[in-house]
Amino acid sequence: MEALSINEQTQASSLPSGLQISEEVEKRYNVVRSVGEQCIHDDELQDLLAKKAAPVCYDGFEPSGRMHIAQGLMKILNVNKLTSAGCRVKIWIADWFAYMNNKLGGDLKKIRIVGDYYKEIFQAAGMNTENVEFLWSSDEINARGEEYWPLVMDIACKNSLAQIKRCMPIMGLSETEELSASHILYVCMQCADTFFLEADICQLGVDQQTVNLLARDYCDNTKRGNKPVILSHHMLPGLQQGQKKMSKSDPSSAIFMEDEEAEVNVKIKKAYCPPDIVEGNPCLEYVKYIILPWFSEFTVERDEKYGGNRTFKSFEDIAADYESGQLHPKDLKDALTKALNKILQPVRDHFKTNSRAKNLLKQVKGYKVTRVIPTASSTEKESLSVNSSSSASSLAAGLQMSEEAEMKYQTVRSIGEECIQEDELKNLLAKKPAPICYDGFEPSGRMHIAQGVMKVTNVNKLTSAGCQVKIWIADWFAQLNNKLGGDLERIRVVGEYFKEIWQAGGMNNDKVAFLWASDEINGKGNKYWPLVMDIARRNNLRRILRCGQIMGRSETEVLSAAQILYPCMQCADIFLLEADICQLGMDQRKVNMLAREYCADIKRKNKPIILSHHMLPGLQQGQEKMSKSDPSSAIFMEDEEADVNEKINKAYCPPRTVEGNPCLEYIKYIVLPRFNEFNVENEKNGGNKTFKSFEDIAADYESGELHPDDLKKALMKALNITLQPVRDHFKTNERAKNLLEQVKAFRVTR
Repeated sequence: MEALSINEQTQASSLPSGLQISEEVEKRYNVVRSVGEQCIHDDELQDLLAKKAAPVCYDGFEPSGRMHIAQGLMKILNVNKLTSAGCRVKIWIADWFAYMNNKLGGDLKKIRIVGDYYKEIFQAAGMNTENVEFLWSSDEINARGEEYWPLVMDIACKNSLAQIKRCMPIMGLSETEELSASHILYVCMQCADTFFLEADICQLGVDQQTVNLLARDYCDNTKRGNKPVILSHHMLPGLQQGQKKMSKSDPSSAIFMEDEEAEVNVKIKKAYCPPDIVEGNPCLEYVKYIILPWFSEFTVERDEKYGGNRTFKSFEDIAADYESGQLHPKDLKDALTKALNKILQPVRDHFKTNSRAKNLLKQVKGYKVTRVIPTASSTEKESLSVNSSSSASSLAAGLQMSEEAEMKYQTVRSIGEECIQEDELKNLLAKKPAPICYDGFEPSGRMHIAQGVMKVTNVNKLTSAGCQVKIWIADWFAQLNNKLGGDLERIRVVGEYFKEIWQAGGMNNDKVAFLWASDEINGKGNKYWPLVMDIARRNNLRRILRCGQIMGRSETEVLSAAQILYPCMQCADIFLLEADICQLGMDQRKVNMLAREYCADIKRKNKPIILSHHMLPGLQQGQEKMSKSDPSSAIFMEDEEADVNEKINKAYCPPRTVEGNPCLEYIKYIVLPRFNEFNVENEKNGGNKTFKSFEDIAADYESGELHPDDLKKALMKALNITLQPVRDHFKTNERAKNLLEQVKAFRVTR
């Protein structure tokens, strides 16, 4: 929808074509409209001003170094025009955005100092702040995080990654550059700012237009009325030839608001100003967009033999004289220099006489303007092997553990098909009586036995070894992954249904905390979201894309922006929950590795230990895991006995083949850990036999002594014994019965 043109008629405006507006509204409209080089849409702006006496205008800036005149004088001119027309102006001091964009090395303290320096300049240079609010993004978002972050996530869900990447010019980037994950988050947040600030008008530079259009598209997608009017002001070029805009990293391209008179003189003297050429002439642009609006005239002082003094009232007259050769570049530059110095003098005086301002300027001048974009070499460390030795472990090789610690280690270690790192796990259990284990799930439909029985078994092992288990009910994550159509109410119902199953299925809840992600994040947002942003800015987009597996997606799929937020948030969960151990499936390994890499980046000790459990396959041939959307591939926790029997009877179970045999996997990972044995009953084919180890079962099966039919019958019996308490609970408990009815009615969608 981004192809929306500037002149396109809008259906949102209730101002009929040709309707006369009052003289006062017309006057206000002309003042406001003069701010923008482009307006989307003029009729909406007229309609807004006719209906609303004090519309809200959103403007903002990244505090990222010294302020040049495009940021200073043009903003003052625009803000004063808007307030004179009755508008309320909210100036968004985008400190968190500068942080995500790695300005000033991502140092938030420096960014805040620069923000205060900007405010000093605006006030010293003549901004009328009567109807102006300066709002720090971090403070406002922290104060109303419960309102802000769901909006950001919804915008991310409703836009593809490709759509968001097209907005990169707002940060001075292109979509083909090496991007960090924070650049994706940045766009979604800036789009949300418009609604968070209740803006009627987005008054930003032309370079911000793509994200403002994204906000209008979001209104269409969500059937939201009152689209923001986009008023995009001109972007002043740099002083040298071909510089599209001023650059703080190149001082010769820009005039700064506290530049001394001599510096201004030298910069203008060296500026590109070709004789007789108006187009692409920065000196003429500064006259047009700064001097004329500031003084309402432009006075050129020169000798009589060169035409004498002349005061221009319009840019057209200046351009005509310059193009004809009647106005010489030197005379133009001299007049421009004089006018600029006159405007900037109050700012210089303020920064010389005001001790606070002087101190701020001294600090800002000492900052190096930087923006480090993460590179593959600095972020691609995922190759850490399972067996590599860890420098973080303080357990010396050969150190004897106590018998109790050794038993705890064996119990905890038995959960994981893989452990990164074993020496760290031993060290942790030797030193910490009650380590914190993080486990979690997306509530997204009926629960199959891999989520049910395996989790109950694993959690009970962990708590028996003294661990505290925090089970993360990832409702916001299910929404980001568009599970159940992103319907949060349904997702919450499924989460409650999951809890009922685990309790009925025998989970020992003494040392278990069930934590709703949305509640915990809202309660600790001030800690959580800066962590998400830091993780996002330290990882390039390619690294995050490789985590798509955690959502059941591949990096080659068409992804939404939400699928970039998801891994960054899941990585942050580990630290928010203060987890010592990440006890999740093998499919979650990549994001857990991301957490360890993050620890290395920030020099954090005590990396989380990764304990990755096996992923149970589906029941049919070639199904790598159970699928809720294919009931024949999975046994659900409240399946009736007849359902279980039918599914196991139809399950893939090739004779004498152990590898890739789902029935044998269910015995290995569900039945044996649950009962510590596996009983096969058959009087004809060798009689009853009780197996104590999977190796014995596999040997008998491979040799043909254990027939698939006998195996399946024994497996059915064991599974039905395991599931019967859950069935009984969902038949006798009214709350559980009601939850199950609702969950069964939900269509599994993504």
